[in-house]
Parts: sequence; C-alpha cells; structure tokens
Amino acid sequence: MKNRSLIASTAISSLLALGALGVATSANAAEGAKEKCYGVAKAAQNDCAANGHSCQGQAKADNDPAEWKYVPKGECEAAGGKTSASGSSM
Repeated sequence: MKNRSLIASTAISSLLALGALGVATSANAAEGAKEKCYGVAKAAQNDCAANGHSCQGQAKADNDPAEWKYVPKGECEAAGGKTSASGSSM
C-alpha cells in the first residue's frame, strides 16, 4: 500500500511540475512579444539598468531618454519613445 501512495504522490508532483513549466514557457513567450522603449519610463518605474544605476525602479526623472521600459512590440513610438537609446551614458 505504501508503494501505491508513493507512486501516486510522485505522479501528482510530476504533473504539477509540468504545469508550472508550461506557465513559465507562456511567460517567456509573452516576454518575447515586448521591446525596450526608451524615454517613456516615469521616475522610479524603469525596467532595468541605465544612467549609472544597475536596478529597475531607480530612474530619477520622468521620460529620461536613457531610461527604458518594456512595452508590447510595435507600441513604443506611439507612446512617444524610441526603440534605441539616445543620450545614453551606457
């Protein structure tokens, strides 16, 4: 009886792990549909390193042309940004 419980527990754990993998894969696919958009990040709302800092959320000013955020692919210019850095110190 213990072997059946162990097998059942292992099977359930495996299915849960595969489900989590599917969620991670979906998140990566959605991430691929985005692009960096420079000049649209508000202060403290940038997505990553720029202007001498190494973390997200450290932008000092709104719409700094060296700071960026991820936006859905194709929407950057409509938001008033650029897909390449201009005036970046990196």
